[in-house]
Amino acid sequence: MARARLGFAWRSTLAAGLSLLCIGCAPRDTVLTFWCMGREGEVVSELMPEFERAHPGLRVRVQQLPWTAAHARLLTAFVGEATPDLADLGNTWIPELAALRALEPLDPYLASTPSVDRQDYFAGIWQTNVVERTLFGVPWYVDTRVIFYRRDLLAAAGIDAPPRNWRQWQRALAAVKALPGPDHYAILLPLNEFEPLTALALQQPEPLLREDGRFGNFESQGFARALAFYIDLFRQGWAPPVTNNEMSNVWDEFGRGYFSFYISGPWNIGEFRRRLPAELQHAWATAPLPGPDGPGASIAGGSSLVLFRASRHKAQAWQLIEYLSSPQVQSRFFELTGDMPARRSAWRTPALAGDEPARAFLEQLERAKPAPPVPEWEQIEEQLQLVAALAVRGQFSADQAARELDRRVDRILDKRRWMLARAGSAHMQVDP
Repeated sequence: MARARLGFAWRSTLAAGLSLLCIGCAPRDTVLTFWCMGREGEVVSELMPEFERAHPGLRVRVQQLPWTAAHARLLTAFVGEATPDLADLGNTWIPELAALRALEPLDPYLASTPSVDRQDYFAGIWQTNVVERTLFGVPWYVDTRVIFYRRDLLAAAGIDAPPRNWRQWQRALAAVKALPGPDHYAILLPLNEFEPLTALALQQPEPLLREDGRFGNFESQGFARALAFYIDLFRQGWAPPVTNNEMSNVWDEFGRGYFSFYISGPWNIGEFRRRLPAELQHAWATAPLPGPDGPGASIAGGSSLVLFRASRHKAQAWQLIEYLSSPQVQSRFFELTGDMPARRSAWRTPALAGDEPARAFLEQLERAKPAPPVPEWEQIEEQLQLVAALAVRGQFSADQAARELDRRVDRILDKRRWMLARAGSAHMQVDP
């Protein structure tokens, strides 16, 4: 009996030990770290349970970062070898992180994933993710600029349709400015925003940088035309020479008719619906940007999904990118955030197809053009805004402003020229 009890105890101990061993060896979930910027980081968490149900063994840890701190946080993480598995990046950041070799090239993943169809994406937006013919990001949600306008005030001025070229635009601006009543303008172009002038410049045939991004090209005929048109909007008295910080409230001023045109992005569809009174909800509309001789280009903005080279779970992280890129999930994300989807097929859903103000964005996205793919572009945009503001205030003529921009931009690009020259020299030594 004692021997039996001893045998039972031994077997029980062995069973318990094997059980613990099995628990220790049980496969654990793979946890993907996803850094997501702004409010989108909060909202995207609502989409993760569906992904995790469809991918047993994968879990996603979403970390929300404020846009104001995200850039510095990403660079710090790269230096400290602590980057996430994947993130969403403003597409103007992609050239910088690609140059640091922080990002994983995505062409092999794309080639094996027919569901992520590049032909379903707006061409100009897709191009913002390509650096030296290599894909480093997949567009997630998109941004561009169109005109918001008061159609009731245009009608009062005798203008029955939004302008489609610069000549029509000037005529409409002059007519609106001539309407009776004190203290009003035709258009708001805040001097601390670079996007309106950048969009006008992208409408020109010449590139903004020349020689593979080594030098500024702001003394070109095309940029001179865009800058002269921009400055003239202020000199004609159609636009007030102010920043948006000098205005109490953009939406209220638009509502009271202080200005009738405003170049802005898709978030303002929701803002105008929330902030304008009910009697003005049918008084405003959107239209694509006029170009010099017809409908014009605009900026190709937005946010893209990237993989980090240091990730140990690249294949699984790509599955998350594939999921977030599906038209159905992009449509759901639009409903949650108002962010416009990067895929054309997602625009066929009733929420977007039936949204009148959104149609101008759809048309404009087909003519969106990427900024030059250089890591220094955000510094260049800052100088573009500063010098243009000085020209509007009379401190530079248009020609002087163009020369000053080339001087400042060439100085910003000094390091790029040195690095490209060094890379070219090394290549010549290897391949005589």
